[in-house]
Amino acid sequence: MTGPAPTGPDTTDHAPTAATPTPPLFTWSFATDPYPAYAWLREHSPVHRTTLPSGVEAWLVTRYADARQALADPRLSKNPVHHAADAPGKSKTGIPGERSAGLMTHLLNIDPPDHTRLRRLVSKAFTPRRVAAFAPRVQELTDDLIDRFAQKGAADLIHDFAFPLPIYAICDLLGVPGEDQDDFRDWAGMMIRHGSGPRGGVARSVKKIRAYLTELIHRKRADLADDLISDLIRASDHGEHLTENEAAAMAFVILFAGFETTINLIGNGTYALLTHDEQRARFRRALAEGDTGLLETGVEELLRFDGPVELATWRYATEALDIGGESIRRGDPVLVVLAAADRDPGRFPDPDTLDLARRDNQHLGYGHGIHYCLGAPLARLEGQTALATLFTRLPDLRLAVDPDELRWRGGLIMRGLRTLPVEF
Repeated sequence: MTGPAPTGPDTTDHAPTAATPTPPLFTWSFATDPYPAYAWLREHSPVHRTTLPSGVEAWLVTRYADARQALADPRLSKNPVHHAADAPGKSKTGIPGERSAGLMTHLLNIDPPDHTRLRRLVSKAFTPRRVAAFAPRVQELTDDLIDRFAQKGAADLIHDFAFPLPIYAICDLLGVPGEDQDDFRDWAGMMIRHGSGPRGGVARSVKKIRAYLTELIHRKRADLADDLISDLIRASDHGEHLTENEAAAMAFVILFAGFETTINLIGNGTYALLTHDEQRARFRRALAEGDTGLLETGVEELLRFDGPVELATWRYATEALDIGGESIRRGDPVLVVLAAADRDPGRFPDPDTLDLARRDNQHLGYGHGIHYCLGAPLARLEGQTALATLFTRLPDLRLAVDPDELRWRGGLIMRGLRTLPVEF
């Protein structure tokens, strides 16, 4: 979920002391490696009020215990209607363009009972049995994408692999016809390659996707199939009170929240393995020996170590409350920093070390509580399939550039590479 691009240092309302100045946040250098700054915040200002590059004032929650509590606290609403009316940057939260496109009624923006009702309808698409049945298609897509560049000796793993895989998988899941999937790929590309300002690609892409989904829902109503959009239509027709706006918004957020997270899971995970020789050798050896256990724990560790979602999506205090000793006012936005919580030494031993065999790994990469990521089973399937196939078929995979030459996408919520040039 692309957010405002990094600019200069943040402005804080609560600088700890002059002797311990807050490190710059949301700059380009911070985007490259935010973990030292997050370590500082955990120690000196674990619940930290800041002004974001967009002008929004928000609280950053960085310690694991506080983060886990905040993610499940019913006093922190997902609905932006609770954002204080006089707050700076009130209209600059959420997904750019979703408000004007009539796509607000999705799981990232609502609370119970509406959240409970809509999540129940959509959860049928992500049951373990249904995801397992989708596994052969994910493997087919993975092999096909690798086939396209395997003989070239080089590739950009973001553009050639990590980006198209989840797009095509989610299109299949939703029921987007094959002849329309390249359009979806183009719109999704605009979301992550361009900024989110008035002329940014995100808002324009959202409007195009909204128009397309409206038309597709009408088409499918006359020809239902075995896909998620058809399931949403059936639910609506059987008295579940699902409006067309809700159906379009649900399909949209599954696409929007699902594709960029998986791009970053594959991209960040591959990069971590390519820059940790011992762990990469261990991973390849396990694959060669058919050790699926290390594949499973390894993907979870990659999610913890440098996960695809840096900050959980927006929450708003519905009443005054205390988090980590700080007084949060009613209407204040709260951002739980998953990347900081998942490297908290108070929860994870040696947290800055990548250990693919880590067992006690209750990371927050997929969230916690009633808003726990609905698509986590599919993301795990795609991540495990992509990494296992990539490192099995291309055993000498290596970076084609110095790590310092890589650039990370600017944004608030997601963390991912712009490109990942490799040779093999």
